[in-house]
Amino acid sequence: MASEFELIARHFTPATPAPESGVAFGVGDDCALLAPRPGLRLAVSVDTSVADVHFPADAPPEAIGYRALAVSLSDLAAMGAEPRWCLMALSLHADDDAWLAEFARGFHGLCRSSGTALVGGDVTRGELAVGVTVMGEVSPDQALTRGGARAGDILAVTGALGGGAGGLALWRRGERDLSHPLLARYLMPQPRLAAGLALRDLIHAAIDISDGLLADLEHLLAASGVGARLEAEALPLAEGLVEALGCEEAHRAAISGGDDYELLVSLPSTALDEATRRLAGLGLALTPIGVARDERGVVGVALDGTHGWQHFQGGGG
Repeated sequence: MASEFELIARHFTPATPAPESGVAFGVGDDCALLAPRPGLRLAVSVDTSVADVHFPADAPPEAIGYRALAVSLSDLAAMGAEPRWCLMALSLHADDDAWLAEFARGFHGLCRSSGTALVGGDVTRGELAVGVTVMGEVSPDQALTRGGARAGDILAVTGALGGGAGGLALWRRGERDLSHPLLARYLMPQPRLAAGLALRDLIHAAIDISDGLLADLEHLLAASGVGARLEAEALPLAEGLVEALGCEEAHRAAISGGDDYELLVSLPSTALDEATRRLAGLGLALTPIGVARDERGVVGVALDGTHGWQHFQGGGG
């Protein structure tokens, strides 16, 4: 196996950073030196993706690289932060240059499209796993949290739901065509960065839907000290979900399936039209699915005790 330094130099050393990137010193030393813009706070999040827990080990390496960064960027989207930098730690069985080249293509591609600079990391031998730390910037008065929802707020979601669970189901059945909309939703999710930036001055609270709508809604409600009434029939279903799973399982996937990486937001009813207009300008739907209320708990859905999808094997968090 090539040395860690050879692998980093070959696949993970970007070009000299532009002055406006805020990278005073990037890959190649013990630490990166970063320069956040004056007056902004640093938003930081880390996610670890483990083979056959969070993604199939035999998934296309380009999708694995892309997905590892996407799920971390989704956390920045939920806080209304603009992505700036990331660190990546990769553990893999052996030096497979072709695999690494495809993995790096997916990772770097999303770095470029999201404006995220890779500024350091680590490569080591072990079970296939990818840890990604993302850093973004947000104004102190615009940072979104889970704790701001108020009774009477509209609860709404971006995009459509159930695609992650639907894509996983298709993968388990042997589907391998990444052009299938459900498989694309599962393996190459779209972090809603532009939506978070567009809505951050209108909404009271936000969370990204990674573990399933109901599970993540419960996190938001607990942080805010409110309850919710959901309208299950209002949930927007991902393209092809009913055809793939049937009506009942499609709705279950939308409510309790994970890996959607849409945003669940709480906003005043007076802001709904403007929020909808802004997202329409991004080619994205915003769908009201319920209302926050004073009484604790969630009413309007029945899931037989199901509380959130648990990634690839049903383990993990």
